[in-house]
Amino acid sequence: MLANDLAHHIKPGCITVAEDVSGMAGMGRPVWEGGLGFDYRLAMGVPDYWIKLVKDKKDEDWSLSQLYQTLLNRRFSEKHVGYTESHDQALVGDKTLAFWLMDKDMYFAMDDASFGKNLIIERGIALHKMIRLITFSLAGEAYLTFMGNEFGHPEWVDFPREGNNWSYQYTRRQWNLADAGNLRYKGLLEFDRAMMALDAQYNVLPDPFIEQLLVHEHEKLIVYRRGPLVFVLNFHPTQSFTDHRIPVPDPADYKLILNTDETRFGGFGLVAPDVTYWKQNVPMYGREQSVQIYIPRWSAQVLVPVGRVR
Repeated sequence: MLANDLAHHIKPGCITVAEDVSGMAGMGRPVWEGGLGFDYRLAMGVPDYWIKLVKDKKDEDWSLSQLYQTLLNRRFSEKHVGYTESHDQALVGDKTLAFWLMDKDMYFAMDDASFGKNLIIERGIALHKMIRLITFSLAGEAYLTFMGNEFGHPEWVDFPREGNNWSYQYTRRQWNLADAGNLRYKGLLEFDRAMMALDAQYNVLPDPFIEQLLVHEHEKLIVYRRGPLVFVLNFHPTQSFTDHRIPVPDPADYKLILNTDETRFGGFGLVAPDVTYWKQNVPMYGREQSVQIYIPRWSAQVLVPVGRVR
């Protein structure tokens, strides 16, 4: 409490973050209120949940309702930092999220010439973007990118120690992978930039308004709203949906502003860029209007009412 009080007194506007998974009340509340004074606390259960999910569950067994509730499971009135990958994966000899998804295939099938020829890589790249997007949009009031997660780094950082025979082999992050013009890491990084821009343009992360619109477990489809934006994610491993009807909260046409399947993000480009989904006065799930969209498998789209495009 003293450290936080002093830090904010000496440098107003500074940000302190608590690495705490205990759920202790008041960790992220101001000192004058009786809290410990941290501005944010890390949502530490989220990266552990993702690793457990990709390790232990088949795609078709993922529960979207459980996923949605897990990402929202945080103490009300305290600000949290959501993130998809932590030091447990990136620093201590485990696999990174990308490596759990794609493993050894990353060593020989991440070049542009292999595009569309390796299902493990296509699945991994697609899910890596979707996992980041749903975490970014649901898991907190801030978002943390951890040491290469923004471009799907394939390996961990492991400093010389007795357990690895004092090896320097993994004492680095290969930042050059994202800059290589012939490797698909560049698409993952480009997606990260576009995802972050959503917050800059629409103030997504500070917006407290989050609302579930649709969850279809059998179709592996989830739709929700954060602020003015509607997020549509199709986690189905084989099924794409054409003219699929979804409810929308505002009586307006909706414009596509982000699509994980864009070619610049390493996707297949199956959806026309900048498409507008026209409002239809067809009620659905308590909404007076809906739209029909094309949502390919393993892809996500972000929509905004036409009148609020920025």
